[in-house]
Amino acid sequence: MSERPKVVVLSGRGRHEDPWHDHAATSNALAGIFSAITEVDVQVRSAFRGALDDLTRLDLLVLNLGRSMPGMVEAGIDGTDEDWTPYFTRFQRWARHGGRLLAVHQAAAALPGNDGYREVLGGRWIEGRSHHPPIGPMRLTVSHGAHPVTELLGTVTAIDERYCNLDVAPTSTVLGWVDDDAGDPQPALWATEAHGGRTVYSALGHDVRSYESPAHQALLVCAALWLLS
Repeated sequence: MSERPKVVVLSGRGRHEDPWHDHAATSNALAGIFSAITEVDVQVRSAFRGALDDLTRLDLLVLNLGRSMPGMVEAGIDGTDEDWTPYFTRFQRWARHGGRLLAVHQAAAALPGNDGYREVLGGRWIEGRSHHPPIGPMRLTVSHGAHPVTELLGTVTAIDERYCNLDVAPTSTVLGWVDDDAGDPQPALWATEAHGGRTVYSALGHDVRSYESPAHQALLVCAALWLLS
């Protein structure tokens, strides 16, 4: 780690954005939260193919991106799959060799069909199975004493979506749950080191209202501090 840890928030654009998520606004909100950590250098970058050319010099990568509208990838907008393959390969290699990754919300739906990405993330959104009720007040119940990310946290409340039926890898440690409309707990926060690096995924973060929650801000800071430790 450098004396001044370098944090990059990678914000969705092109094939990594859609009309329902304002990645620019939420990425700026994330950067503001991480800037409160003493002596951390935080940058926001749009998801161009060359955005992570300095990946090996980053101390923490924050993924705030998703998947594109149907037709964009097929039309070759923002490049073809072949154009992007070297960048995805480099990212996964970095993650498996000690990379520190914090992924939020729609990042679970990014890179559909990429099994290596699922391994690095510790789980993912499954099209046709995963879903969420309408956005509104939500509560994330966290485990206590099981992991450094949540040991000092209380219940997290926010205005947000509740992701349900995510595919969580058996090697991931689930740290938080939201209730679906039937009252059944759904994993929405986990950590994993099984791939050789260190990852935290949080399903929270649909829009800036979620990041206005002090409890959500505390969760993100705790996750970042563990990842940077």
